[in-house]
Amino acid sequence: MVEDLTVKFWEDGYLVVENFFAEECMDELHRLILDHFGAVHGSMLNEEFWDKSKCEIVPWFPQREGVDAFDRIENDPELKNITELVLGAGWYSQYSMVMFSAKGTKGQAWHQDCPPEARNDFNLNRLIYTRDIVPEIGGELRLVPGTHRGQVLPAGDPDVDFKDQITLYPKKGTLVLLHGHCWHRVLPVDGPYRVSTNYRAAPKGTPEDVTDVCVYRNMRYRFSTKSVIEDRAASAVEAD
Repeated sequence: MVEDLTVKFWEDGYLVVENFFAEECMDELHRLILDHFGAVHGSMLNEEFWDKSKCEIVPWFPQREGVDAFDRIENDPELKNITELVLGAGWYSQYSMVMFSAKGTKGQAWHQDCPPEARNDFNLNRLIYTRDIVPEIGGELRLVPGTHRGQVLPAGDPDVDFKDQITLYPKKGTLVLLHGHCWHRVLPVDGPYRVSTNYRAAPKGTPEDVTDVCVYRNMRYRFSTKSVIEDRAASAVEAD
């Protein structure tokens, strides 16, 4: 039952539901994604962010550009239902973000989407996959279960392994729900490209800019000002 799945989400900080979306819908969105990135490979982020975050994912916000096909997922009744069961009444959608990584790129280093000190202020990542994530391509989703419960990502090397980490290989049509405080990363991409789409949402009363500050092992970064607001690498060296 869906209710049982949401209990598991709150225990682990993530949930995987296979075959959640129809194949035809995934194929339609995938064509649009490839059409977009066939011509556009720039990024909204600056060089300092790329260098320090070890993030080589290029974002695209299709709904902001009026690409109506992506509304189909946003308005899906089953997605709305499972979101409400997880977040409660009054939750709201934030935005959809396609995340594209080309061959040979690093993926994304360990991070938390928003600072965990305010435990009730968090986003929910609703990740959909329009193609399988397989070892031959790379770009697997790695996370540490249970770290959504107020655990701050420790400062240090951005690309280390953690003892309790797990690796997910979502398939086409899979839905992954991921708590914004849960430690997670995307592994390097070896195949032609890797893509996923994130329909972010948040509980009632959560500030709309909850994901403005992202926590990496080596820094805290504020996207609205494109600036590093805490150099955690220096703090880690001093602690050693």
